[in-house]
Order: sequence, then C-alpha cells, then structure tokens
Amino acid sequence: MQPIKWLLLTLTTTFGLTGCVASMAASAVGAAVSASRGQPVSNEGARDTAVSQCSALAAPYGAVHVIDVEQRSVERMVVWGTTEGRGGRQSFECAFGTKVVGFKIHPIAAAR
Repeated sequence: MQPIKWLLLTLTTTFGLTGCVASMAASAVGAAVSASRGQPVSNEGARDTAVSQCSALAAPYGAVHVIDVEQRSVERMVVWGTTEGRGGRQSFECAFGTKVVGFKIHPIAAAR
C-alpha cells in the first residue's frame, strides 16, 4: 500500500512541476523575442518635421494654427491645431511616426 501512495505523490508532483517548467520556458522564449526586436527609436527629435508636415496637410483648409504637439509613445506623436478659411473654423489631429500616419479634420461649431 505504501508504494502506491509514493507513486501517486511522485506523479502529482511531476505533473505540477511540468506546468511550472512549461510556463518558465514560455516566459524565456517571450523575453528572447522581445530582446531580438530591440528598443524602439524615439522620434522626439522630429517634432519640427511633424509640425511642418501636419501643417502642410492642413493648409488647404485655411490658415493653420498649431495648438499642441504631444509625444504619445516612444515612436508616435500627435499634432493638434485649427484652420480658418472659407469653410469656417476646423480642428485637426495629425498622427506622426517617421511620417504622417493619420490625419483627421472636423468642423468647429459656431458659438450660439
């Protein structure tokens, strides 16, 4: 009877450790993949480029006024501003990485 208990205890412990070892192996593989990608390069030095490219996209809508530039992540910044022209006042949001990756423009409702 004693050998059966010892066998069950050994099997239970082995299965428990197997899951733990698999988890540790998966973590190690994930860390190796992350390390192989390297660190993203910051585009903080491209602030003036972001402002000029976003302003150029907004210029057809009227006079451009940049309100703010925010570094959203290491490799992405957002430029906000307004335009004023024949179509009235509009606000724009421009996403920039190494180039413009998104541009949205919305009309600003007139004050009542």
